[in-house]
This record gives sequence, structure tokens and C-alpha cells, in this order.
Amino acid sequence: MSTPPEAAYSRVLLKISGEALMGDQGFGLHPPTVERIAREVQSVRDLGVEVCMVIGGGNIFRGLQGSAQGMERTTADYMGMLATVMNALAMQSALEGLGIHTRVISAIPMDQVCEPYIRRRAVRHLEKKRVCIFAAGTGNPYFTTDTAATLRASEMSCEAIFKGTKVDGVYDKDPVKHDDAKRYDRISYDDVLAKHLKVMDASAIALARDNKLPIVVFSLDEPGGFRGILAGEGTYTIVKD
Repeated sequence: MSTPPEAAYSRVLLKISGEALMGDQGFGLHPPTVERIAREVQSVRDLGVEVCMVIGGGNIFRGLQGSAQGMERTTADYMGMLATVMNALAMQSALEGLGIHTRVISAIPMDQVCEPYIRRRAVRHLEKKRVCIFAAGTGNPYFTTDTAATLRASEMSCEAIFKGTKVDGVYDKDPVKHDDAKRYDRISYDDVLAKHLKVMDASAIALARDNKLPIVVFSLDEPGGFRGILAGEGTYTIVKD
């Protein structure tokens, strides 16, 4: 078991992939899985922690795949951003079903369904203990939702990014394929970049490093894992200098 972070965090950003919402399906949204993740967020909020989220769109559309199949990259990336809005609305619905006030805040204005991104307003929502879900990435093509997560976490003055994955931390190689894969308790940003470890994409890691923003990588499939780490328990990898 690794040592807990230096202090209990008071404001964090949870980054999950769109694929995390699929459950056992190969595509789209699995409502029971969305609700399970919403309950994880609820349990952390009950600790008094302010939570914001960024959710990918790969369960619906992935810009890079569209681009690889001959679609113009900018168009494909905008389609991927719209997919993240759909996921954010699904998560908002699940959270509000649990009685948690939630705001979906989009980098691409679409006033009928969510708020436009205004930093000071988003900070105020967090101060009022609302969950903010940042959608549509950075609003720019060629940037991933990993980079969007690091950007928003920096703008919101979050104390850490929690990256929920299918494994319980960062390994030197794929633990699903290699039995001898070694898990790191702690690793530096530079090592992640030098070793090409698939934590987040390089621009996201570099932005986190420049803003001294720790990244906590943990398993989203472990029930209570998110809350456990904030309570100083559980297994995870922390990326920091």
C-alpha cells in the first residue's frame, strides 16, 4: 500500500474516459455504470471535497479515429467534443438523481443545454459545493480531454487531478498483457514523458508539471476507490516532481 497524499485535498478534478461509461458494452452509455460512478463522486463530496469532472468522448466518437479513417481532423475533433457534452449530460442526470446540484459547463457555447465556460462563475459553483462537469474539451481541435482536464484543474486551482482508469496505478508496461509489470507508487512527470507511459498525453503531463499539479492514477473499477484515496487508503500511483 502506498503512502497517502501529503494532505487531504479540498478541491480535486476527476478525469475519466468516455469508455468508462460503457460498462461491458462495446459502445455508448451504460446507465447503471454511470450511476455507479456518480455514487463514487457523491461519496467524495460527502467528505466535504469540492469536485469537478472532465469526461472523454471515446465511447461515442473519437476524433483521432475519425481522422485516421479519412475525415478532416478538425471536423473529427469537434465531433469528439460534442460526444463529451452527451456524456457530461448523462453524468449530470445521474448526479442530480442522487440529489447533487451539478452544472455542465461547455467550452463550446450551447445555451439550451449547458452553461458556457466562464472561469469565475465555475469557481463560484465549486464554492457552493456544486459538481462542475467541464465538457467539449478546451474548445479547440488537436487537444485531448486529458489536456482539457489539466487546463481546467489549473484554472480552478484544484490540488490534484484524479485519473480513473481500469488499473490501480501506473505500470512500466501493460499489466493486462504482462504478468511481470511493475507498479510505481510514485513517479515524476519527466519519467512519465521519458518512458512514454500512457498516463495522459504528453501535453497534459507537461502542463501538469509546469503548474506543479499532482496526478493520482487509480482504478475506477475498485468500489470506493476514489473516496478511499482521499481518506488516505487504497492503491494508486501519484505523479509529481
